[in-house]
Amino acid sequence: MRPRRRAVEPTLNITTYRADELSASLRTAWHETMEQSPDYQNPFLSPEFAEGVARFKGRAHVAVLREGAEPVGFFPYEKGPAGIGRAIGMGLSDCQALVHRPGVTWDTRQLLRACGLSVFEFDHLVEEQKPFGRYITGTFASPVLDLKDGSHETYAEWLKASYPGQAKTTLKKERRLSRNVGEMRFVYDERDPKVLHQLMRWKSAQYRRTGRMDRFARPWIVHLTDHLFQVREDHFTGVLSVVYAGDRPVAAHFGPTSRTVFAAWFTAYDPEFSYYSPGLLMHLRMVEAAGRQGIRLLDWGRGEKEYKDWLKTRELRVAEGFAARPHPAAAAHRLWRRPVRGLRNTVLAHPELRERADRLLRTVGSLRDSR
Repeated sequence: MRPRRRAVEPTLNITTYRADELSASLRTAWHETMEQSPDYQNPFLSPEFAEGVARFKGRAHVAVLREGAEPVGFFPYEKGPAGIGRAIGMGLSDCQALVHRPGVTWDTRQLLRACGLSVFEFDHLVEEQKPFGRYITGTFASPVLDLKDGSHETYAEWLKASYPGQAKTTLKKERRLSRNVGEMRFVYDERDPKVLHQLMRWKSAQYRRTGRMDRFARPWIVHLTDHLFQVREDHFTGVLSVVYAGDRPVAAHFGPTSRTVFAAWFTAYDPEFSYYSPGLLMHLRMVEAAGRQGIRLLDWGRGEKEYKDWLKTRELRVAEGFAARPHPAAAAHRLWRRPVRGLRNTVLAHPELRERADRLLRTVGSLRDSR
């Protein structure tokens, strides 16, 4: 397919591609651009993630910004009917941005016009994206954990030094799990796809039990997860971490990593073993192992969770909003989507409302499972 070229500025032009049709040289330039700024080293901003979405969902594109012949920016997006655009993998991705070299800026409306978009919706935009600033409708905390080299000889030593208030209880639960079920062991990078599928089944059951939308009921998400599990590149690796009791998996997490950033994504456990807090055991083991692998930041993603509050070292800010240019489709999209997002954010911002909503969703989930 021949790329379409449209001028954006006299010194800046843009070329749009399907996200799974990028040349090797453009992929290399994208990786180099990511490495030039810590804001862009999240694996959700990589060409591998955009490529996967394009392969299994379609409608995924990348705009390449150039100064002369040199690529200086990469803008991944999804394009729907009437030019309705959204951040690539929105609903799955916890980090969104136009990945660019230092000092590069753009006119957002001209960018949208060049991409054939009337509106661009985002919900995890990194804080650095100043040209999108006027279109932001809200900013939110996204907890992260800074990691260091594994300087302790054993996991127990690391745990006692890093989380002294939790170490005794956590190690006791690990010993009980070993004694009552089978010897507990942790695998940071498990390569058995059967365990990945078990994780997806656990997560589906959790979604239904809590009244949430079951992401793994959507075939394209299952196929994307399977695909990313197989990716083993310098700048992107799908990592499946598992806690076993004997030969039985009791908790697992799957998420992508870049060279320096681990994006927390899908976590689930066997409810039969909830007494042992297997999800927490798995997260702590995963954090310690990631540090030994050279990961420097674990991004927990936007959202209120108790374990995020006490595992985080600081918070980033991410934004949601609607970048738009004058167009009837853009106005209609904002009128439809903005009240929905506003109601959701109001509920999430108030603990009492959030608790009531959770109870209602769990009731809906139990009624759905009882049918």
